[in-house]
Amino acid sequence: MAIPSFVDRATLLAVAGKGGDGCASVRREKFKPLGGPDGGNGGRGGSVILRVDPQLTTLVDFHRLSVRKATSGQAGKGDDQNGANGDDIVLAVPDGTVVSDAESGEVLADLTGAGAEVIAAAGGRGGLGNTALASSARKAPGFALLGEAGEERKITLELKVVADIGLVGFPSAGKSSLIAAISRARPKIADYPFTTLVPNLGVVVAGDTTYTVADVPGLIPGASQGKGLGFDFLRHIERCRALVHVIDCATYEPGRDPVTDLDVIEGELKAHGGLEDRPRMVVLNKVDVPDGAELAEMVRPDIEARGLPVFEVSAKSGEGLNALKFAMAEIVAQTRKEAPEPEAARIVIRPNPVDTGGKDFTIARQGDGEGGFLWRVKGEKPTRWVAQTNFSNQEAVGYLSDRLNRLGVEDELLAMGAQAGDSVAVGGQDAVIFEFAPQVQSGAELLSRRGEDQRLDHERPSATRRREEDREYHEARDAYGVVGRDPEGRSWRARLAEEQAGEQTDEF
Repeated sequence: MAIPSFVDRATLLAVAGKGGDGCASVRREKFKPLGGPDGGNGGRGGSVILRVDPQLTTLVDFHRLSVRKATSGQAGKGDDQNGANGDDIVLAVPDGTVVSDAESGEVLADLTGAGAEVIAAAGGRGGLGNTALASSARKAPGFALLGEAGEERKITLELKVVADIGLVGFPSAGKSSLIAAISRARPKIADYPFTTLVPNLGVVVAGDTTYTVADVPGLIPGASQGKGLGFDFLRHIERCRALVHVIDCATYEPGRDPVTDLDVIEGELKAHGGLEDRPRMVVLNKVDVPDGAELAEMVRPDIEARGLPVFEVSAKSGEGLNALKFAMAEIVAQTRKEAPEPEAARIVIRPNPVDTGGKDFTIARQGDGEGGFLWRVKGEKPTRWVAQTNFSNQEAVGYLSDRLNRLGVEDELLAMGAQAGDSVAVGGQDAVIFEFAPQVQSGAELLSRRGEDQRLDHERPSATRRREEDREYHEARDAYGVVGRDPEGRSWRARLAEEQAGEQTDEF
């Protein structure tokens, strides 16, 4: 199947990069055992960004390649080395591209103007290393946080042509011939309906004014309901500053005349909506045909009575084209003067806040109570914290329990009637299920008390052994006055052992 050269609608799967994992490392130097945490943070994952390129006029690149993935961030390393960030992917789109969510249909951004951009999928944040997790209570964490997964979003790209003048009319009314006569555009021209299947843009110069004219697919009755190429046509005229009705004065189709054609087209524009404020002009085309010239002369007073300027032209012979070009230039100059100054602002997706009643989480109870209830804890923070936790590390699980308790999850569960032994699911689709045990830290109590690290708060066996040897040394020095070997070569330890053995013999 041949790939079209013009595509005005495409679907893109944007996959952002995952954040790098944090590093759990302890500095080890000579004469400095357990010198403190030195694990670095993970790098941020790359994002997928859409940016307007004025040189593009089609979405064909996304038709050829509909999946784009950014790179992931690197993991942190010891010696406080942070991981590198993933590379962003910047995708060029034409001016006038509307970005919407393919599943919900929500419009995410309307990209107009050179350089306008939007983040289609944000990269995941990197996990914190144990250096960043250290505190006065947890001096040497033996764990680090995992990197967050990047966003994966299916979006729809829809191109709406940005032009100053939009030519509207029935099929074969001469719109393509007109744009070819007043500009250097060379659209396909033929004597059958729907010759134009895609919009054509032409640049017109009239005096000091330069403007663009769009020749878009023709309309038929019912176009606002999708008949013919109605939806495609109406989408592309929404951004035009002014509309020009091109009416065929030499048609031989029964039931058609210039006034009726004008009423039908205006009816479809009104049904579509949003175009009532656009200036309008009427072009009576094909006056080079004798019958066409007579018909144009007859209907011109009726159309002018509606307050619309009328121009009799012939795209074939060039009659009346010069006056039409300057009239369109005057309208464009006036609309540009009245238009507000565009603001060069970066477009950023800002998700709507979730109403949780002033809390960062919600709790719902499920089940009938037989065998215990299941309590579901949802919220942005709990979901993110679960994704960051390495459940193979007991201390990391305890840290997650600390965070949830500080957030007030445990107090809320007790207030709602949760009992010890009930199941608690924390997170979204990939929820983790715990057994509810109030005031007990999930696994972290195996290592230390809450907020402490036993490697620093408890005495190591080597230190205990040295302290015991020092005590024995001082007792021997006090008893014998000397701690070296005696003339017989016995050490103070041997003499102390003989003395203790003699005391045991006397007892018996």
